[in-house]
Amino acid sequence: MDQHPHEHRHDSGPAGHSHGPAGHSHGPAGHSHGPGGHSHGPAEGAVAGPELDVEVPDTELTPAQVARRSFLRGVGLVGASGAVAGATGLAGASPAAASTASARPPRSGDSFRWSAGDHHMHTQYSGGSDAPYLIEQHALHANRFGLDWIVVTDHGGPLHQKFGVNATYRDIALARQKHTDMLIFQGLEWNPPAGDHSTVFVPPGTNDLAIMSEFELLYDASINGNGASTPANEARAREAVRWLGDQVRAGRTDSALQIFHHPSRGGRYAPSEFRGMRDTEPTVSIGMEGAPGHQAAGIPVSQGGAGEGRGFYDGGPGTNSYPGYPLDSYRTYGGFDWLTSTVGGVWDSMLAEGKPWFVTATSDSHQVYRDSWTYGGAPTPDGVYKDPVFTRDEVPGRGDFWPGQYSQTVLGLRDFSYGSVVEALRSGRSYLVHGNLIDGLRLTVSTGGRRGVGTIGDTVQAARGGRVEVTVSVDLRRTPNFNEDIPQLARVDLIAGPITGPVADQDTMTAPGTRVVQSWEVSARQRDAGVAEFTYRFNRDESPLYLRVRGTDGNRASGGPSGLEPEQDVIGDADPWTDLWFYSNPVFITR
Repeated sequence: MDQHPHEHRHDSGPAGHSHGPAGHSHGPAGHSHGPGGHSHGPAEGAVAGPELDVEVPDTELTPAQVARRSFLRGVGLVGASGAVAGATGLAGASPAAASTASARPPRSGDSFRWSAGDHHMHTQYSGGSDAPYLIEQHALHANRFGLDWIVVTDHGGPLHQKFGVNATYRDIALARQKHTDMLIFQGLEWNPPAGDHSTVFVPPGTNDLAIMSEFELLYDASINGNGASTPANEARAREAVRWLGDQVRAGRTDSALQIFHHPSRGGRYAPSEFRGMRDTEPTVSIGMEGAPGHQAAGIPVSQGGAGEGRGFYDGGPGTNSYPGYPLDSYRTYGGFDWLTSTVGGVWDSMLAEGKPWFVTATSDSHQVYRDSWTYGGAPTPDGVYKDPVFTRDEVPGRGDFWPGQYSQTVLGLRDFSYGSVVEALRSGRSYLVHGNLIDGLRLTVSTGGRRGVGTIGDTVQAARGGRVEVTVSVDLRRTPNFNEDIPQLARVDLIAGPITGPVADQDTMTAPGTRVVQSWEVSARQRDAGVAEFTYRFNRDESPLYLRVRGTDGNRASGGPSGLEPEQDVIGDADPWTDLWFYSNPVFITR
């Protein structure tokens, strides 16, 4: 096996997108994630910003500096008066001082604990590639921003396999001891043969480290040199998810999951590849990011942003891209991937087959917008960055948010356990929300009979011609989000489509029968009450069907033939906080 520093290139055409020693680039001008390094112990050489200066009152700070001072107070780094309480690096923070996250309590008549989380983020162990942060920093911020579960997913590759996977295991074990109110999984951003990136993870157990290490060595394309889109490499990717299923069947782990990342950014996955991996191991390959990370990437340069495409979706097709996708698929729509945001598109085409195939939203946090933590120096020979340092000024040009700060995947958990997180993701009992647009969602389908009531992710039965009642109940946001706004939900859409069965063409991209069947405007009375509830009734015809919902603040929702669709995000000028959506996963209705 090649043990030398490597470069893994994500081929997305002329604009390109690379991960490697040179950094992370987009387009001819490039976008560098800069030099970095790793040391153990408190950060050295950190420069105290004004928010750490006891002589500077809050009134003389920028809003971002006030927010940062508040956070540093919360983790015990700054006293109540503004005085520095210890080391300027988070490595020295007292775990007891961290704010705690509490999962959303069960709604009336709802037995699930609705808990927000994030399954895609990066740390100093991403192979000397592009992320400066400690695992502890992500855990602290995720806690601050209301998450109950996270998956650490550093980039796979030779150096990560040799050094990073073990170091991650150690630091996650320490983080679990500190954050007993949070579920922290060790995962991997897998480089699949013939593909782009995916989350892969297993729950904690006797063999979790061994399974993750073996999987990476056997099947990571950066290690094995099989990233090109060829039939043999596509077969190897299917073999990889089958191997994960084999570990479950052999009793080495209770479960394993694989979720595709930023699926349209480089167009690397044909619809047949989604179907092929899902059909090979349907309890492992369960879905894709419906909304990619890097949601701050479209903020203009003049505002300290990266000035690129939202989600870094600003390239085009490359050598290994599926030629059937239109150019518009390489852009985001209201921050969502084209495969998900298109009603009657690729996602719906899989749901119309009756395939449980679900979407998530993540941060993909590498370098946080308006953050002042940066690299501590060049990476060590094992490809690990030294612990980050705190600088005086915000670092411009970054495109990410902290886990939970903007994107959340909210799961309905049966209990607060690692197994319950896996079960909820696999069942599709989840919804996705940006910018805290809503505080809660309940979708109930009632059809009568013994198996006639269900919620998101369920399958319910309805007799032919039987009455179906759909109730959508939304808890409206009443407090500021993490941009200091109180989001206003403007509209909720109910989307429905017939389940027509397996397709002959595995690259089918459309579900012509799927459409928005009902839209509701949120009224002033509902805003005053803090809850918007809507009901839709119909008689089921001969075909089974599925239902899903989405909602928007209405600021940029006039695209498509219906005038209801999210508009294409503008490259270099897309403020994510002014274009907010939520999406649910489906409910299936069968005979």
